[in-house]
Amino acid sequence: MPTVYPVNLTAPLLLLLLWATHPTVATNWLSLARLPRNRPVSGAAPCARLRGLTPGQVGVCRARGEVMESVCKAAEMVIEECQHQFRNRRWNCSTTPRGINVFGRVMNQGTREAAFVYALSSAALAVAVTRACTRGELERCGCDRKVRGVSPEGFQWSGCSDNLSYGVAFSQTFVDDPERAKVLSAGRPLMNLHNNEAGRKAILHNMHVECKCHGVSGSCELRTCWKVMPPFRRVSAVLKERFDGATEVRLTRVGSRTALLSRDPQVKPPAARDLLYLAPSPDFCHLDPDNGIPGTAGRRCNGTSRLAPDGCELVCCGSGYRAGRAEVVQRCSCKFSWCCSVRCQQCKNTVTIHTCRV
Repeated sequence: MPTVYPVNLTAPLLLLLLWATHPTVATNWLSLARLPRNRPVSGAAPCARLRGLTPGQVGVCRARGEVMESVCKAAEMVIEECQHQFRNRRWNCSTTPRGINVFGRVMNQGTREAAFVYALSSAALAVAVTRACTRGELERCGCDRKVRGVSPEGFQWSGCSDNLSYGVAFSQTFVDDPERAKVLSAGRPLMNLHNNEAGRKAILHNMHVECKCHGVSGSCELRTCWKVMPPFRRVSAVLKERFDGATEVRLTRVGSRTALLSRDPQVKPPAARDLLYLAPSPDFCHLDPDNGIPGTAGRRCNGTSRLAPDGCELVCCGSGYRAGRAEVVQRCSCKFSWCCSVRCQQCKNTVTIHTCRV
């Protein structure tokens, strides 16, 4: 089914004025990753001074200040995972040196890169808040106690299941509400809302069960089990796969509603877990300071790979590359020592490094 959202024709004029006077990109909260770790991020005065938050997000900060430490952690997770997943691509999630738009104006465009960052951001926020719940760091939530009784497989539900429903609800409040205020405008808010939800579904559809055996000598006569979230590295990898298969869409009227449909009618309608984008991506080849694009000059690439995304032909945009020799220190001759450590020597090796021509 296409993604369809109702258009609220009675939205207060004040809501539209707030958006017009605060054209903040919804992912600008990622700039919280740049805050000093000892700086308070809750309370009326600190929240009002936080650059990058929409008026609604400032209100969340004031009302639910205990969660803001998790918000800052989520911002750090997004940058780290984005740079890990795209480390071998032309666009490698490079960040701007300053300002609230961490990834530059690339996020202002409806590209597949923006789709990925929005999905990753909403997922990171749900994960970070859920982890804080499980660790008992938040007053309003704790473990998920709804799963109880005996499962069809015969094990006992118990333990501390991750309270993902609380984390998802906070993610929806913090990253979705700024978009819902702009649904009247065009397709971009609808794209963002869809990708936000796709990010959270990447967690929900990869939850797994952990168990502990009970019985004499570990006989496992009884098992108690609980539900846990996947590692965030797994979530980001799933979203990276969705990025590679993202669907280009266009804004369409479906009766009295607005929908995002595949631009190519031969392409199947996007599913809820797919990523959607509205505009083609720039080539990211050349330096573009205005948009926060560093270009690929001087980037390292894989000189032995021709067709892979990390190959020098693709990364360097056909402008050529240089090969140089460098000495690296690596662990070698590792031996297991009883019990229980691994001891290694440090070996120097000369390797060939390929870099794109400047």
